[in-house]
Amino acid sequence: MSKLEKEIADIQKFQPFLQSFLLNRSMHIVIIGGGASGFMAAITAADHFPEAHITIIEKNKTVLNKVRVSGGGRCNVTHSPADLKSFPKQYPRGEKFLRKLFSQFDAKDTVKWFERHGVSLKTEEDGRMFPVTDSSQTITECLTRMARSRGINIRTSTAVISFQYSRLDGDSLFEISTLDGERLIANRLLIAAGGHPKASGFDWITGHGHTIAEPIPSLFTFNSPDNPLLELAGVSVKNCEVKIIGSKLAYKGPLLITHWGFSGPAVLKLSAWGARYLSDLGYRFVCKINWLPEHQEQTLRDAFITEKKIAPKQQIASHAKWGIPSRLWKAFCQEAEISDTLRWGDVSNKAMNRLVEMLTNSQYDISGKTTFKEEFVTCGGINLNEVNPTTLESLLLPGLFFSGEVLNIDGITGGFNFQNAWTTGNIAGKNIGAPPTSTLS
Repeated sequence: MSKLEKEIADIQKFQPFLQSFLLNRSMHIVIIGGGASGFMAAITAADHFPEAHITIIEKNKTVLNKVRVSGGGRCNVTHSPADLKSFPKQYPRGEKFLRKLFSQFDAKDTVKWFERHGVSLKTEEDGRMFPVTDSSQTITECLTRMARSRGINIRTSTAVISFQYSRLDGDSLFEISTLDGERLIANRLLIAAGGHPKASGFDWITGHGHTIAEPIPSLFTFNSPDNPLLELAGVSVKNCEVKIIGSKLAYKGPLLITHWGFSGPAVLKLSAWGARYLSDLGYRFVCKINWLPEHQEQTLRDAFITEKKIAPKQQIASHAKWGIPSRLWKAFCQEAEISDTLRWGDVSNKAMNRLVEMLTNSQYDISGKTTFKEEFVTCGGINLNEVNPTTLESLLLPGLFFSGEVLNIDGITGGFNFQNAWTTGNIAGKNIGAPPTSTLS
């Protein structure tokens, strides 16, 4: 078949869809991405524009996959809205943009939204919020139930490869092509397809004039293959300060020793703030850990001297101090050449100084990172200066909207990335059926 013949065949194949569209002339909304943001947008759009025909297109066999695995299967829905003023500061990328959006729909609104739809949330000590059932299935069932009850068409195993844009009688017209050769049309299109690890994953969008911030991983753990603490995998410390040597990057919080290095909120949050810097380093750097961030060297040394006075006969290695787990404390004592039988009253200044150094200034070589495919978060995406900060409509193509991680927005761990999904999905959904406000550039 010649190129001309193929084009004619394509037009003929598409003709029934166009005829149906022209005859019906009702609002057709297509949402690419069956994740948290896509579902929130679809449900909100259905509530605001009940006459619209809404379709969610998901490339995977199932929808809401990140929701299902988040928080170890419990779904960290959001973070406590106790301090809404500081909430936007938890986003290394997108803070200023989100401030305007949070004035329309914030974490407090998310909690109320789920409560209205039969899901109660609880707040844990660290501020993370989960369904009281401790099951992500509660969230997925809520979202799919709400979508089905509104007549939203959910299509899985349907991969979008491109779309074409045109104008029809003063309105937007999108022709959406799928991998299996199908074509759909709509006069509103929302891209909520999530992030992508490679810039090429955005080619189908950048071909229409949009630009992206180069995608790189965010929220990853540190690989430290030569770390002497690897044999303590599973040991966690409630509060540490982790710093990147040679930079101002530092974060305090819980830390977990793993089979490959270090994880836990302190490391994950630090990785988000340092995503681009650490990428530039090729993920090879030195991290410094203060296992007792309430102490510096001198204050800890003073505390040791106090122990010598009040407990001179107590064996040092057998009695962990200041909340350090016993296995980790014993490992530090062995490294400081403090025997199992050595008592506080007999410890030398040299050995005591070695232990102080390890507890306040441990340094480890990091070479590589580990990300988790199911909960992969990217730094990068559609540049925010190309998106209306009030409606999330494209400033380049009227009728095109964006929400969720496809935007250059990412937060630290703790429910902040899901809150971005709920907020942007809700705002895009309540605006997507209105007359286009953008103008072609």
